[in-house]
Amino acid sequence: MFTKLEIVSRWIIFTIDICLSLLALLFAVILQHNFIIDKINFIGFYKSVLLVIAVNTLVFYSVKTFAGIVRYTSAQDSFRILFSVILSSLVIFFTNAVIIVGTGSSVVSNVAIVIYTLFSFLMLITYRIIVKYFFMYLKNAKLDKIRVIIYGAGEAGVATKRTFDHDAKVNKTIIAFVDDDLRKVGKTIDGVKILDASQLEHLIVKHEVDEIIFASYTILPDRKNQVVDVCLEHNVKILNIPSPDVWARGQVTTAQIQNLNIEDLLNRKTIEIDIDGIQNQLKDKRILITGAAGSIGSEVVRQLLKFETGLIILCDQSETALHNIYLELEETHANTNFHAFIGDVKDEKRMEFLFETYKPHYVYHAAAYKHVPLMEDNPAEAIKTNVMGTKMIADKSVKHGVQKFVMISTDKAVNPTNVMGASKRIAEIYVQSLNNSLHHTDHIFSNGLSYINDLNTKPITKFITTRFGNVLGSNGSVIPRFKQQIEKGGPVTVTHPEITRYFMTIPEACRLVLEAGCMGKGGEIFVFDMGKSVKIVELAKKMIRLAGLVPNEDIQIAYSGLRPGEKLFEELLNDNENTMPTHHEKIMIGKVREYDFNEVQLQLVKLAGYAVTDHTTKVVQQMKVMVPEFKSKNSIFEELDVARQEVPEIPQN
Repeated sequence: MFTKLEIVSRWIIFTIDICLSLLALLFAVILQHNFIIDKINFIGFYKSVLLVIAVNTLVFYSVKTFAGIVRYTSAQDSFRILFSVILSSLVIFFTNAVIIVGTGSSVVSNVAIVIYTLFSFLMLITYRIIVKYFFMYLKNAKLDKIRVIIYGAGEAGVATKRTFDHDAKVNKTIIAFVDDDLRKVGKTIDGVKILDASQLEHLIVKHEVDEIIFASYTILPDRKNQVVDVCLEHNVKILNIPSPDVWARGQVTTAQIQNLNIEDLLNRKTIEIDIDGIQNQLKDKRILITGAAGSIGSEVVRQLLKFETGLIILCDQSETALHNIYLELEETHANTNFHAFIGDVKDEKRMEFLFETYKPHYVYHAAAYKHVPLMEDNPAEAIKTNVMGTKMIADKSVKHGVQKFVMISTDKAVNPTNVMGASKRIAEIYVQSLNNSLHHTDHIFSNGLSYINDLNTKPITKFITTRFGNVLGSNGSVIPRFKQQIEKGGPVTVTHPEITRYFMTIPEACRLVLEAGCMGKGGEIFVFDMGKSVKIVELAKKMIRLAGLVPNEDIQIAYSGLRPGEKLFEELLNDNENTMPTHHEKIMIGKVREYDFNEVQLQLVKLAGYAVTDHTTKVVQQMKVMVPEFKSKNSIFEELDVARQEVPEIPQN
């Protein structure tokens, strides 16, 4: 019944406050006269009542003591009441002093004013606290209450508890905080005890906990995974608070405290990069990002905006996606100099116009087709964009004196089993061999590169390749697909029970791209530390359990079989390659085979000719000539490996 009470009108609260202040005055006068009623001057008391009513009406209305909702009284409300009581007492004191000067007699004694101040504040606060805890008691008295432990006893943990306290519709009771900081253990927050996080499993069993809420941003990923495993083992639901900027804006609601995302468990410690080094290189530079509307390209843009760059050119052929990132930047970086450029990296005239107009100093080449099954069905398009598009941007970079060209590649280029991976490997070969030829002393180029005549007045472009695996949340990532399937009630489709993948967050990958681009001297293929590979079926099971469901009971897991060109596990280097360390522990230099640039040029002419005529079989055959380790799997092109004749490989340096 009481939980359905409407919020009381503020004028009723105002009236109650005035009445309690009068009651405080009465107690003050009685206490002043040692509870001897006969000594009270009631005429003077009536005058003091009128004075208190007049002063408090003015003060309470001005300070808005009645504005807060009583059941949600906070420390801020308490300070407002304290201020209003002190202010009204001062006004009463000075008014009384003026009356004494004018008439020679006082309305109320100074002793009574002091006592009145204490009683007034005590009464105004006490009734609010009583009402607040009365409603909290009613809320916690529900039989079907959810028992919750908050992980983290810092500011976020306290804010989480109070968010639930202030929402009458939430049927949760906070039974404890837990924290890894032993200095906090044993203390209390709002009457709730802080316990040792190492005893969490015991607490879950002892108190029959229903939910754990992560309310800390300092929990290490490994520790978070341990806690999640314990919770899932005991069928405890896991929730997570929103990002810190939401708390800072004071806009948190219980609806924003949601199920833990699998991305939170796959995250690793924040990667440190050489901010000063990158800043020194990129300061005031014009920077071109191809594929700027994609998941990787757009994050590269966001990362670059943290530095004092000059003009940032966002190039993409997708109008809608490019428009969306442009609108985002207008909102978040209105004072930054950036330009959206619609264009296809395969369009020679359009790219020439781009380079001639904006004259970029740096190029980050992220434009590419990347969906394995689609490229397996459309090999010619993979070559046109991934290979010839890369060649186009690389050649224009050389022609127009770009200082650094950073190509974003993929682990699927290693021992490729699909057209997409092989196309990216060919792009790597072209970029690396071009870099090596540029730095030869003769500087003799063929097939369109003879335009470099004055190397003394133009910087020689340094070509750098970065290679990493899957990124969380990218377009086409398995995680969004699993989420959609779980929301629909399943089944969750996994291609194979043994398939594994490396995962990295998009910001993490892009920070490493900037770092590698900064440290690169030209010709390197940088390989990123991707951490441990993840078994996809275990990932699916954990996502189902995080949603509060049981795998293969509530949500079925179905195996669809490997898709065309897909392999069970990805590699960052092939069997004949190894790495050299760099000063950054997460970045290594892959020692890969090097190719003769002129021969690569000749082979690319053949490949481009087949692609232009959409001669699918010859396209793939030529790819296998250029990348001998390209062995198709689960693909119609496997027959080409069987029938492959002895063809001489491209000469290596």
